[in-house]
Amino acid sequence: MGWWQIGTDALAGGRFVVSPLAETIAALKTLHAAAGAHPGERAWLAAHLPAYRDRLAAEPLDALLVRAAIGPTWNADFLTPTPTGGRERSFEEEVVAVRSAEPADAVPQLEVAVGGPVPEPLRSAKDLPHRMATVLEWVWRETVLPDWPRRRRVLEADVVARTARLARDGWAAALDELCPGKMRWLGDGRLQVNPRAYPPRRVDGGRLFFVPVTPDRGWVSWEGSERFAIVYACSGALADVRGPVVPEALGALLGGARAGVLVRLESPKSTSQLVALTGQGLGSVGRHLKVLLDAGLVRRCRAGRSVLYEWTAAGAVLVRAQDRRTGA
Repeated sequence: MGWWQIGTDALAGGRFVVSPLAETIAALKTLHAAAGAHPGERAWLAAHLPAYRDRLAAEPLDALLVRAAIGPTWNADFLTPTPTGGRERSFEEEVVAVRSAEPADAVPQLEVAVGGPVPEPLRSAKDLPHRMATVLEWVWRETVLPDWPRRRRVLEADVVARTARLARDGWAAALDELCPGKMRWLGDGRLQVNPRAYPPRRVDGGRLFFVPVTPDRGWVSWEGSERFAIVYACSGALADVRGPVVPEALGALLGGARAGVLVRLESPKSTSQLVALTGQGLGSVGRHLKVLLDAGLVRRCRAGRSVLYEWTAAGAVLVRAQDRRTGA
């Protein structure tokens, strides 16, 4: 398995970062795989995959480049630059790191990604990082940017949920939940970052970033010993904004919008998460929560700076009774 030895200073300084570029790379990887993890992602693919395939058919070298850069177990390094941290950067600022990668390094990095030689057209090309940046710009403009406000709300809501878990249960528990089945805290400062047999890597004085993305894709990257990033997929409940089905009878009883808030509170969520999940405005969600609180169907608790809401016993009984009735 691949694991990192993380120093206490690096872990203490670890922070969550929202990255438009990482979101776009994850979208590219989803288009490349042509497979969605949940109904929302499959609907997104149905809307954008034909145009993506047309785009690559018009530029065969780009198609070869994407296939090589997204390897079976590794990505070409110039495709996945490590975020710099600090203030949040725009996609246009971040993609410069891809475009400005050293062209002479591109083919060796592609060989690592594919695990062998790359096709001749790629070996002869002199502008591979520039080409990759152009592909990413297309993916951003055509498939991510139109939906970026919602995606950003989902990413920010995921960070709220992770930091609440961190405040409540500590780093070990928070890290164990980032990538279930792939990442886990091993103890003694060791974090398993993937199940593959890669050599361990020390993360001592560098900056450690955790980067959420909404597609079901993830990877790790680093820049020397200065910056390290773990890109992980948001939890399914956040990423698939279609969410649970609201039972018809519950919607008739409470109103569809209010019932949509209630059914999502099996696990604690903040107001901002509910806004991202339901698509309702902040004021509407707040009014629904007040009614549900007054009715004794949800309760409020605090995790660090976040206020979270979840079912009371009465709320759980009401929702589950409707689920059993409808066979959900």
